Amino acid sequence: MGIGGISMWQLLILLLIVVLVFGTKRLRNMGSDLGAAVKGFRSGMEEGKEEEKLEPDQIEAEERSEAATEEPAKNKETSG
Repeated sequence: MGIGGISMWQLLILLLIVVLVFGTKRLRNMGSDLGAAVKGFRSGMEEGKEEEKLEPDQIEAEERSEAATEEPAKNKETSG
C-alpha cells in the first residue's frame, strides 16, 4: 500500500508522466525556485521573530530615526 491508497506503481507512472510533460530542466528550475521561496519565507519569519523581541519604545525609536533620515531627502527634492 502506498500513500493514501495509491500503490508504488501508480506513483511511478505518475512521476513518469510529469517528467514527460514538463521535462527535466523545467522540473529542476521549478524545484530550485521553490527552494528559494521557502528559504526566503524562513528568513522573513526569522526577521519577524527578531522584531517581536524589541520593546514597543524601541520600535518607535527606530521608526523615528528612519523618518528623520528620509525627511532631508524630501526637502532637497522639493527645494530643487
